[in-house]
Amino acid sequence: MIVRISLEDQYELPDGDAARLKQLDNAVVEAVESGDQEGFRRLFTEMIALVRSDGRQIPDDQLVESDVILPPADLSFEEAGHQFNEDGLIPD
Repeated sequence: MIVRISLEDQYELPDGDAARLKQLDNAVVEAVESGDQEGFRRLFTEMIALVRSDGRQIPDDQLVESDVILPPADLSFEEAGHQFNEDGLIPD
């Protein structure tokens, strides 16, 4: 799975991490929908950290289509309400 973090880089995430990223995406949606700002921040930070730590950064000179585009790491809770809707960011 190719994941781009907006305003940063693109990463190739191992297949084994795709399910975990989807779980986190679903949990972020729940936190946003319930108004849980602390939960949102913790879970979204975990999503970004998973991609950065387990993903292999794709060189800037390599053009690869992203499967998922995550918002920037400094996304506010208010902005998250527009990004994380009922379907989340990651397709099933």
